[in-house]
Amino acid sequence: MSEQTVVVISGAGRGLGNALAHAYLARPNCTVVGSVRDVTAPGVASLKSAATGPNYTLLLVKIESASSTNAQDAVDQMRAAGIDRIDVLIANAGVSPPLVPLETESLAAIESAFRVNALGPLALYQACHPLLMASENPRFVTIGSAAASIGAMGSSRSWIAPAYCISKSALNWITVSAHYGNERLISVAVNPGLVDSDMGNKTAREHLGLERAPVRMADSAEKIIKLIDGATRDTVSGKFLHAIHGTEIPW
Repeated sequence: MSEQTVVVISGAGRGLGNALAHAYLARPNCTVVGSVRDVTAPGVASLKSAATGPNYTLLLVKIESASSTNAQDAVDQMRAAGIDRIDVLIANAGVSPPLVPLETESLAAIESAFRVNALGPLALYQACHPLLMASENPRFVTIGSAAASIGAMGSSRSWIAPAYCISKSALNWITVSAHYGNERLISVAVNPGLVDSDMGNKTAREHLGLERAPVRMADSAEKIIKLIDGATRDTVSGKFLHAIHGTEIPW
């Protein structure tokens, strides 16, 4: 598999993860490992029938982000399929709980969001780390949100979503820790923009007064992949970047 680019994407069954998987499958010499929760989801069927580039491989593995063992099981499946390294690991899967004020938000809701949005990506990173570091150019990308920024909380009004934002801020910490702890690894937190996924459109309608989210998933995926392609330790690693605007976001 030496000539292949091996990309692992969590949450590939729907939304932005699905768009990222389609974009990578269309490239030549690309192995895409997509994690899904529901193998019967329409997005899974679309991946199996996707337009592909020459010499592609698609491997679907089951990962429930709240599970503490699924990620390692998925890596075992990758090894069994002959995958000996991971070049790009994209931690994309996540949830967006209902908006409840901090004063009345339940600890159970915060814990649930934290388990999926922070501990799920951490479990994925830990399980994939040996294969990631076997790559000559390892890249770890976490799909976050501008709402995770503590520095921009006042302007973004993100205090209205404590469960979501606390968990996404923790994901940022994990991303930066991976950067400092691995001198060869490119580790970057990415805000994909408000994309027209189910989650993004709900946010746009209910909280921004928009008919739908302004960023097409395919466009966001294209921008994210372009960022990944050009990523170096010096330019992006250890940073929090807006994929659409190309700007750095305060932590």
